[in-house]
Amino acid sequence: MRSLLMVAGGVLAAGLLLWLMWFGMEQRARGSSGAASVPFRQVPDFTLGLFDGSNLHLADTLAEGKPVVVNFWASWCVPCKDEAPMLEAAARRNASRFSFIGVDVQDTEADARAFIARYGVTYPSGAGDAGPISIQYGMRGVPETYFIAPDGHLVRKWNGPLTADGLDQFLRELETASTTPGG
Repeated sequence: MRSLLMVAGGVLAAGLLLWLMWFGMEQRARGSSGAASVPFRQVPDFTLGLFDGSNLHLADTLAEGKPVVVNFWASWCVPCKDEAPMLEAAARRNASRFSFIGVDVQDTEADARAFIARYGVTYPSGAGDAGPISIQYGMRGVPETYFIAPDGHLVRKWNGPLTADGLDQFLRELETASTTPGG
């Protein structure tokens, strides 16, 4: 019975992984019109075990007073590979104004570490798997990016790969929403 449950769990995990891969490829093929302007809602707090061995608490990052960009990614995701250099460049260029966080899902640690090294990702990244963080955020597939004001309210969600122009636009929106009283 135990081995049957383990096999069923493995099949379910493989099915979820295949669905996430398919969804990411579909978003890319469609040009990913994944913009979603959302009504302001409080995002769930989370603790993320980072690949450097430390832990990141979203609440602590928000307490620093900067808006936060949370990007869900995976090393096997082709659109994630395409947007990784752009996200890293934006994180470096805007380090004084925004915090970036990477949440790796459905990956092996070795593959995730290789991805981070290959693309020179310097912002905090850790394994969120397809567990509580992605479920709390309602993640539909990778890549997916959330733009969060310092007060913890979600300003925008983007399903699929970002473009440089789109990212710049969303960062401006996030900055405006973060400095507008009640926004």
